[in-house]
Amino acid sequence: MVNPWLISSLMLFLAWLIIFIYFKKVRKEMFFVSLFTTPLGLTEPFFVPEYWNPPSLFNLASTTGFDIESFIFAFSIGGIAAILYELFFKTKHKKISKCEMHSKRHRFHLLALFSPIIVFSILYLFTSFNSIYSAIISLFIGGIAAILCRPDLKNKVLVGGLLFLGLYFIFFLLFNFLFPGWVEQIWNLSVISGILFFGIPIEEILFAFGVGLMWSSIYEHIKWYTLK
Repeated sequence: MVNPWLISSLMLFLAWLIIFIYFKKVRKEMFFVSLFTTPLGLTEPFFVPEYWNPPSLFNLASTTGFDIESFIFAFSIGGIAAILYELFFKTKHKKISKCEMHSKRHRFHLLALFSPIIVFSILYLFTSFNSIYSAIISLFIGGIAAILCRPDLKNKVLVGGLLFLGLYFIFFLLFNFLFPGWVEQIWNLSVISGILFFGIPIEEILFAFGVGLMWSSIYEHIKWYTLK
């Protein structure tokens, strides 16, 4: 049986691997963020089958809610989203001074970093939103929180969001070309908006922009770096 979820996840990992091999300056950041992002593969039960129900290795998604593909996907998109800005713009990391770390603006540092988890938990527990909308809102709020806490990273957050959106859009067009009709089979379009843009669920487009917003500055935010 064709497994588009596995194939597309491996395609993203291949893109990750190519970037990792050919762009040495981003390797450290890319690998760090990918490892940091991988555990998000554990969130798949929130989306299966409420949002989608893809075929998976050993039929794990349908039987347990978890699947191996989710970890490959999370690892790949995390590292890619984090470094796209550096691929397009000449930048260099600089450590923030200890004096700046203890400034009033950074007293909400941890809250900004964990805001997506907090918001998603609240929306999941106290609303009837489909989990994909809770995830999108959480990512957008995380991106806004990052800008408020680290205005020096505003350009990387916003431009990084757009760059990852563009990359993910191209990737999804390729997915639709390779697997025509699979969107209608895998995605639970009847319980979400059902809006398709060039055959892509609008939720996937918003999700990609949210990932780019949140993840483009996560390395600098965690490691206390700014960009020169």
